[in-house]
Amino acid sequence: MKFSEQWLRDWVNPQVSRDELVARLSMAGLEVDSVAPVAGDFSGVVVGEILSSEPHPDADKLRVCRVGNGSEVFQVVCGAPNARPGIKIPFAMLGAVLGEDFKIKKAKLRGVESFGMLCSAAELKISEENDGLLELPADAPLGLDIRTYLNLDDASIEVDLTPNRGDCLSLAGLAREVGALYSVPLRRPSIAAVSPVHDEVPPVEVLAPRACPRYLGRVVRNVELSWPTPPWMVERLRRSGVRTIDPAVDVTNYVMLELGQPMHAFDLAEIQGGIRVRMAEEGEKLILLDGQEVSLRADTLVIADHRRALAIAGVMGGEHSGVSCTTRDLFLESAFFDTIAIAGKARSYGLHTDASHRFERGVDWQLAREAMERATALLLEIVGGEPGPIVEVVDSPSLPKVAPITLRAERIEQMLGMPVEPGEVERPLVALGLKVSGGASGEWRIEVPSHRFDIALEVDLIEELGRLHGYDNLPVRYPQARLAPQARAEARSELPVLRRLLVARGYQEAITYSFIDPKLFELFTPGVKPLTLANPISADMAAMRASLWPGLVKALQHNLNRQQSRVRLFESGLRFVGQLDNLMQEAVLAGVVAGSRLPESWSHDREAVDFYDVKADVEALIAAAGAGDEYRFVSGEHPALHPGQTARIERAGRLVGFLGALHPELGKVLGLDQPLFLFELVLAEIAAGRLPAFHELSRFPEVRRDLALIVDRDTPAEAVLQTIREAAGEYLTDLRLFDVYQGKGIDPQRKSLAVGLTWQHPSRTLNDDEVNSTTQNILASLGERFNATLRK
Repeated sequence: MKFSEQWLRDWVNPQVSRDELVARLSMAGLEVDSVAPVAGDFSGVVVGEILSSEPHPDADKLRVCRVGNGSEVFQVVCGAPNARPGIKIPFAMLGAVLGEDFKIKKAKLRGVESFGMLCSAAELKISEENDGLLELPADAPLGLDIRTYLNLDDASIEVDLTPNRGDCLSLAGLAREVGALYSVPLRRPSIAAVSPVHDEVPPVEVLAPRACPRYLGRVVRNVELSWPTPPWMVERLRRSGVRTIDPAVDVTNYVMLELGQPMHAFDLAEIQGGIRVRMAEEGEKLILLDGQEVSLRADTLVIADHRRALAIAGVMGGEHSGVSCTTRDLFLESAFFDTIAIAGKARSYGLHTDASHRFERGVDWQLAREAMERATALLLEIVGGEPGPIVEVVDSPSLPKVAPITLRAERIEQMLGMPVEPGEVERPLVALGLKVSGGASGEWRIEVPSHRFDIALEVDLIEELGRLHGYDNLPVRYPQARLAPQARAEARSELPVLRRLLVARGYQEAITYSFIDPKLFELFTPGVKPLTLANPISADMAAMRASLWPGLVKALQHNLNRQQSRVRLFESGLRFVGQLDNLMQEAVLAGVVAGSRLPESWSHDREAVDFYDVKADVEALIAAAGAGDEYRFVSGEHPALHPGQTARIERAGRLVGFLGALHPELGKVLGLDQPLFLFELVLAEIAAGRLPAFHELSRFPEVRRDLALIVDRDTPAEAVLQTIREAAGEYLTDLRLFDVYQGKGIDPQRKSLAVGLTWQHPSRTLNDDEVNSTTQNILASLGERFNATLRK
């Protein structure tokens, strides 16, 4: 909302400076975006009159003018095309200063002396129009300073309003706010009913009463639209960012800015039969005032006659029914359109108008008649005419209903943090137009006016009190509560610990979107129905992820495309499995790795990362909670992972995640030309651990045996190690697989696993017989289960 400061002060004039007024408005929730002077910085420019104008003897485009200022006559050379006798114009006399350093001096132009300068609007920085001299009204007093005559010591203030404050999209609404902030009375213009001089009333039918509960119309005959809009109205419109068109349009725009009620003027001669407010027919055509032809949809409210649509209700009028300088009879429209019926319609047709901006946010549903009377009076004052009676169609059940609100003193103190005197409760609310009654028992009954759509609850009223009292004036208090420290679960490894562990191992944390491309969803989880968004941001962000891998792989690909050869990313977040009636939201921790095993250095080769490097990272994660021995890595399958390099991660038989290389076919589809390794773990599982327990260190020596076992090539080493643990007895303290061999000297269908076993008794030294007996039991178990033999 852009407005003139002087126009606002005509309504309400607190004795404060412009800067203080702007700051107070911003702190009251009406944020001021900009404050700009309405004219340039100049002095010494007065109202002058061109008494004569002769061609320059040596220049075709210059004229020699005699200019009077009421007391003297000066010769001025001017090149403006409209420099003609009889017009009044801004005259910069000798010594005048335009801008910072342009001083008017006596000059000689092509041999002719010039004593001053005649000015255009652009030269005074009043507007950008530079097609000639700024012509002033014929009654402008000669010699009067232009700044005084045009009231140029003013500023245009632009306020950025939130969508709930549609009531401030007018001078009346802003003045009401300023009056409440400074306890200053309003000076509203007197708006009296205009008496009709004829009885012509066109038939008006409202066929969509829910969308248009109130519609008013009036015929004004014999207007003279060729007459100019008065300068005072032109200036107020210009300073509010609205250009002038013709008196009829200017008056409706002026009333919209002044009172907040959008209006429209039709050429009565173009209305066939009468007015019908109805929903559009699907595909119905309408050429708008801007020349654009639109094909209307059936959900669009239109103003029509008995033959065709005349306007999109609350948005823009049609070209054929618009007024022009030849229009003699007007039909004025003033209506209340339901916010829901208008919301989004302008944007759907690629439009945005001042009217739609207001109707979408809510217009006072009791304002239409007052606005009609104001517009009629202004039209009669400017272009004459003969008004008829107002025709009004109202559907009372469809009008907004406002229930009274109970406001409690204790609730005010609770929310604002301080007691508020009854007078300080009632005064600002009354100033905002609310009706206040009661208060004797600490409760008030508040009736909300029709212009405040945003007030419906007690907390809304308390917000108004806090806003008008001043947020800076509210007390600062630290919160007080009975707080007890929560016990920390020692058997859990919380997410921050896991994050720091991965960062220490060279990973960087990524954050990706929870919604992904449905095509990407299908690539990583084929055959699974995604949970799709009803209103996605874009087509490639329409499905909720069932895994963190799609986002991480896209992020890794983004880095690889920018010459980052070694990438390690991890992310923690939710995955969404199932549909709304059976949706599982599960927190997981996932990672993706590509590139070299170690950062580039002189001390080692640039070996590529492999499956076991990433497995070591995963083992570090699951060991962080102290229960790493409860997990098993089992050969598995996953549609997004390599068939021969996929491991299921299980804990006590429960699946807790996957680890593996990206499937080669999926890599080709994504355009990846190097191996990628991924893991994903259920966060709740890996965070749950085991409480550490103290064991006394044994003072007795360890005993170690190394075994080289020959087993079938497809036998998992983990299964062999688990069998050894079961048969090795309670004194086994360490078990390591330190060599795997296939090749010369071994059956091609077999392989050699070298393991080291360490025993230690807590209270005595183990003898060879005990160790040898345990070793034989281990070999027997391995032979029985895996047909294992010792390597010779």
